[in-house]
Amino acid sequence: MTNFNSVDAILDFAIKNEQEAQKFYAEIAENTTRSGSKALFESFVAEEKRHEEKLKSVKEGQAMAPAAGNVTDLKIADYVVDAPVEPNMDFQKALILAMKKEKAAFMLYTHLANRVEGDLKEIFLSLAQEEAKHKLYFETEYDDHVLTDN
Repeated sequence: MTNFNSVDAILDFAIKNEQEAQKFYAEIAENTTRSGSKALFESFVAEEKRHEEKLKSVKEGQAMAPAAGNVTDLKIADYVVDAPVEPNMDFQKALILAMKKEKAAFMLYTHLANRVEGDLKEIFLSLAQEEAKHKLYFETEYDDHVLTDN
């Protein structure tokens, strides 16, 4: 984990992480083959863009609502193998990548929350819960469309 010398450095790091997530989901959307999944992953590009905007607002001094509560963890991401983004990627591989990405984002925001205090801690905990919701969504899709088909 990077050493940060200011709150702005932490926020810049988090903003960059959200920008990378947008690129990640755009790449998956471009490479997936399942009907309807392009729109699904493009919606997550937009969701990660909203996270970026929230972080930029916080950096400019605006407050952010606290997390609504903890999100259920199906832990499917803990038991699937990573797969690279590739052309004509099937839905299963795309979901695995998305689950792993969201798990990493959850862990990042949890770690950042543990390094700060006050409002910024609550902001990172809130973002961690949003990432957990994304992970749960992808795990549920995996459970519904991959595990039941096999």
